[in-house]
Amino acid sequence: MLKTAVALLGSLLAGSATAVTILTATLLNGAENPPTNPTTAAGVPRLSFGNAMFVIDDAMTSMTFAASVFGLDVTGSQTADVNDNLVAAHIHASATVTPTTNGPVVWGFFGAPFNDNSPNDFVMAPFVNGVGGTFSGKWDLTEGNNTTFAAQLANILAGRAYINFHTTQFGGGEIRGNITAAATAVPEPESLFLLIAGLGLIAATARRRHHRA
Repeated sequence: MLKTAVALLGSLLAGSATAVTILTATLLNGAENPPTNPTTAAGVPRLSFGNAMFVIDDAMTSMTFAASVFGLDVTGSQTADVNDNLVAAHIHASATVTPTTNGPVVWGFFGAPFNDNSPNDFVMAPFVNGVGGTFSGKWDLTEGNNTTFAAQLANILAGRAYINFHTTQFGGGEIRGNITAAATAVPEPESLFLLIAGLGLIAATARRRHHRA
């Protein structure tokens, strides 16, 4: 669950005595271009959303992330419906990306292309109860889809990047979150605990709302 996804971020921050850059993204249907209105194969409306946090190390040589998504079938067997099946997940970026425009895949971490391979740090954990799961990984300096983290760093820091999750119904992306800077800080034990606890509270609250919907 969420603990699995944030463990990698927690270990990175806990082991760091120097400044790191923290970024966040809220994944919504309305952030896609064009916006999506998910339904089941029978035409019944369904709900999907997510959140993500990213940490760029102090040397600016890698970006670790953790994400939670809700309402997407991450295994293909969490629901009987096929429309919600997750088929791919990526980070997109370019010099021309804005919150309302699209850009190319620069790093894939689920499905194709898969670029978390030097080394492979990817972890996916389906929810034990409910539909969705958590994802974590690390975009290393030379990894990328016909590009590299080094080449895309300026776009990421300037807000010209987004993360999105693609489904059977929406091959171009069902939920999207624009990646925005949250802070640059030297993590102390107390602030680290609050940061991770806060992310967990947000995800847990969103999950309860999803179950009630």
